[in-house]
Amino acid sequence: MAGHPPTQLITTASITAAVAALGSFLLSYWCRSRSPAMTTHVKALTSPYPGSKVDRWPVPQEKVSWSEDWPEYQPVEYTAPSVLAQPAWADPPQSNEGFSPQYNALDGQVQRTSFEGTYKVMDGSPRNPSGRTGVIGRGLLGRWGPNHAADPIITRWKRDAAGEKVMHPESGKPLLQFVAIQRKDCGQWAIPGGMVDPGELVTATLRREFCEEALNSLESTGEEKDTEQRIQSLFSQQHLAVYRGYVDDPRNTDNAWMETQAVNYHDETGHILDKLTLQAGDDAGKVQWVDMSSSCSLYANHAQFIQIVAEKRGAHW
Repeated sequence: MAGHPPTQLITTASITAAVAALGSFLLSYWCRSRSPAMTTHVKALTSPYPGSKVDRWPVPQEKVSWSEDWPEYQPVEYTAPSVLAQPAWADPPQSNEGFSPQYNALDGQVQRTSFEGTYKVMDGSPRNPSGRTGVIGRGLLGRWGPNHAADPIITRWKRDAAGEKVMHPESGKPLLQFVAIQRKDCGQWAIPGGMVDPGELVTATLRREFCEEALNSLESTGEEKDTEQRIQSLFSQQHLAVYRGYVDDPRNTDNAWMETQAVNYHDETGHILDKLTLQAGDDAGKVQWVDMSSSCSLYANHAQFIQIVAEKRGAHW
């Protein structure tokens, strides 16, 4: 600090703070500007309900909003047997004596607040903030109300044999690649990700899910020191917050819904990820690097997350 006039230090600090504030505002605006498309029900209206033969009560787009009066609405009640078996990750039925969840709050270690703000609780049941789905109950989701997930978007630049970035012939922009997994439950390609455990930090979930689904860490006898160092380097660097909020997910019901935090971890040089061997594990059937483009067909809102990353990184889409 010696040799720098105090006025210069104040000016530099002020500029730094202003730039940081502007960056935070722009990122917040970006996420908000994308939110309406993320929360519109399309996949949350599909039948049959995933993993079942249950058809939803048909909901036309003009009747999705709760603000639309619809006295004829008779949603189908469905909670999957796997949820009713009361595994550790699921709430008990609302009828269970002693079960008194605190909605719109941190309920013990279970996060029941929503990124979408305060949601309504009608007759003791939380109500989907994005509207009707044609199903009541929890379906395949464990929690009444929001079910929080985390989606790590791991990226690198596609490079040729000489190590140069590959440019798209039409857009002239560099091609960005991301790690994609093929889900075992539905066969669709997706971003690696999963549920946030009670009391778990989202940063820990992001790392854990990538390691379990894309590196098969559950089956490893112990990560090699080099692999551990690379993973630590990847997840400790500056990252891009892509999205935080409601997800149009086929598992959503009127009383239980998915919300996520999607975060991009980018390897600019490729030196971190090039020597990591991808291996499908946990809920993944396959795993591979995929070129980002508008032709990507992915699970839930994942294609929209990928588009945000491509545009923010100046890559081809």
